[in-house]
Amino acid sequence: MFKGKKAAAVALSLTMLAACGSTSAIPVFAATVQNGNYIKGDNENNPVVTQRYCADPGVMVYNDTAYMYSTNDIYEYKNGKIGENTYGTIKQINCFSSKDLVNWTDHGAINVAGGNGAARWAACSWAPCAAHKKINGREKFFLYFANSGGGIGVLTSDSPTGPWKDPLGHALIDGRTPGCQGIVWMFDPAVMVDDDGTGYLTFGGGVPSGQHAMPGTSRVVKLGADMISLANTPAKINAPYLFEDSGINKIGGKYVYSYCSNWNCRNGFNNASIEYMTASNPMGPYTYQGEVMKNPGVFFPASTGNNHHSIFELKGKYYMAYHSRSVEHAVLGQSLGYRTAQVDQLSVSGSRINNLKPSMTGPSQLSYVNPYQKVQAETIFNQAGIQVAGNGDTYVTQINNGDWTKVKGVNFTNGLSKISARVRSAGNGSIEVRDGNANGTLLGTINISGTNGSFRDFSASMKNISGVKNIVFVFRGSFDFDSWTAGNGGGGSNTPAPTTAPAPTTAPTQQGQIANGWYYIKNVNAQKYLQVAGNAGKNAANIEIGTGSGSSAQKWYLENRGNGYFTLKSALGNYNCDIAYGKDENEANVQIYDAHGADAQQFSARKIDGTSNTYAIATRCSSGTKVLDVYGRRTADGTNVMQWQYTGGTNQQWIFEPVNGQQTQPTQAPTKAPTKAPTKAPTSAPTQAPTTGKGLTLEYASNSWGGGYQVNFKVVNKSGKDVNGWTLKISKSSVNIASSWNVDVKESGNYYVIKPLAWNANVPNGGSVEFGVCGNGTFNNNVSYSF
Repeated sequence: MFKGKKAAAVALSLTMLAACGSTSAIPVFAATVQNGNYIKGDNENNPVVTQRYCADPGVMVYNDTAYMYSTNDIYEYKNGKIGENTYGTIKQINCFSSKDLVNWTDHGAINVAGGNGAARWAACSWAPCAAHKKINGREKFFLYFANSGGGIGVLTSDSPTGPWKDPLGHALIDGRTPGCQGIVWMFDPAVMVDDDGTGYLTFGGGVPSGQHAMPGTSRVVKLGADMISLANTPAKINAPYLFEDSGINKIGGKYVYSYCSNWNCRNGFNNASIEYMTASNPMGPYTYQGEVMKNPGVFFPASTGNNHHSIFELKGKYYMAYHSRSVEHAVLGQSLGYRTAQVDQLSVSGSRINNLKPSMTGPSQLSYVNPYQKVQAETIFNQAGIQVAGNGDTYVTQINNGDWTKVKGVNFTNGLSKISARVRSAGNGSIEVRDGNANGTLLGTINISGTNGSFRDFSASMKNISGVKNIVFVFRGSFDFDSWTAGNGGGGSNTPAPTTAPAPTTAPTQQGQIANGWYYIKNVNAQKYLQVAGNAGKNAANIEIGTGSGSSAQKWYLENRGNGYFTLKSALGNYNCDIAYGKDENEANVQIYDAHGADAQQFSARKIDGTSNTYAIATRCSSGTKVLDVYGRRTADGTNVMQWQYTGGTNQQWIFEPVNGQQTQPTQAPTKAPTKAPTKAPTSAPTQAPTTGKGLTLEYASNSWGGGYQVNFKVVNKSGKDVNGWTLKISKSSVNIASSWNVDVKESGNYYVIKPLAWNANVPNGGSVEFGVCGNGTFNNNVSYSF
């Protein structure tokens, strides 16, 4: 553990990083570590990770692998110093996975809420849970999260690590959902898929005034077959002394509901402890059974605080994930509310769960690491100084001299002759491979040289060892580390491993000349067309591929902008094809957005050698190094289109087929010919928002509890044109606003003046934006307002 001057030095370095503007959503915990003084020892499998905070863990098991999703606690600063965690700035969810519950692979932070997130309507992303289910013969993954206390959202993916999409564009559950009246906090979801494939979700929390013994604020609901709809009305679970943190499992033939108790417990209940109930039907009624675990503060220094858990089964044993403040205590030396996940094995008999005493020892290692297959560098037992970058496709970064990562329980059953490491480096460096710890026996050194911006393999001969070992990679220099593999014969050298020639890193340089006009754009690999998902003409509507239909969703107006670049405007309205947030990174999503013509909306057609009309569509925001790419080389309708480094694959190659009166049409066109295209591009939307607010209306729904209420508002645009910015005034005689989400609220005399945030200021014609407030007293259903 960091103590005394060492802790102060680490905290000071973090503060200096913040002052220099170089912190990110991933906190840096430590630099060079000496004498074994680090956050956890070799005999301590807790906490789960040490390179970032991870609160409210929710665990899904898939293919004998535990996937942990967690709230991404990030440092909040006040006057240049790390301040208390208010949770109000959290918009990401972390993802980790492990087969052995000791080494965890860091899959990065998922952008969920706010302007950079998949669910832009959401203000925050807390307390995630996940499930998988086969639908129409394909495995689908579902990630549920809390939008602060205002509702439950859901994201979907074809992989447990993403990329994730918002299938609804709004909350799955909020205060307007039937059966949810009286819930103080609409948050903390937990999900279970029963043996028959039916999904169930539990959620809710909070204590109405004077109702500590039986708050009545937890709910259970049956999900639709698609897992993104509700099949019935949520039912109340009468959980004694409930506070928050729902869980749902099937154990020993019984349905188990678990939760965290509140801070005013009596009658033998302990404050902020994990409790559980059982039922014969997932919809209840549930009967209280007992306590699972006391508050972590009972067991660990400075860890008293909110309690959150997830029960899961892996390889025939039950475990519970929870969080403590062990990393915060080690790094900062004070309690500011930054939390870290831990896992311990549960003792279960039938449906009875015995009381758990959490530990730093944690679970036993379930399996050993196979070094003869590629091991991701971000598969880590312990570390000092590094960060992990990316999402889904991640790598170790922010490496400095003396930093290291450790992998526990590596099984060298066939001995060791060499190790190859995949690295991206701007200069020279090295990786020392050591046995046991950062100062252990040197097995060999992998020397690294510059790689011209791409990842390359370097290898070196190693001292032969056998059996199960803990391996430490000690870094000299500054570079990115992607993966490693051990060899059991043949030796090695300090030159790049002799693999196939590296894929090109930029799109072809020969620019094609395509005339202005309307086109269908067909993918060569899938033989399907670039289209707007759901035929939806709205900001952030996703772009995918689909069978040729001739619909407006598949029509694009190409307008040359000079210097070899053009824009692609959708026939659905004044929206351009757009790289989300103009990011120069792999997996940046492709969408439509208001036509502004900036770099995120400019593209270049790069001619594919040996073809007459086939192109890579390079993106200007990546300076031509990345192109439009069909995810995973898949061919199914609805497959996502994203930005990716150019590889030369046919999933990155496109054919422009003119829409109107030309020699080619979609090869799978509908029986009815497409309508005649306009002779010029749609005119641009007005650059100024309406100033009167005419045409905007306000809809609202409320639910109340003893002494307070929640109101969900919707601003609806019926003006006949897009509204880019709005201000709402609500009389104080109509509502008392104690807190709010998705808006900025200020008082002015007898009114509240409500303005949108940057990401929800635009209300497209016919569209809407939503926000919510909580108030004290009684809500007046006759709201007096003006725009």
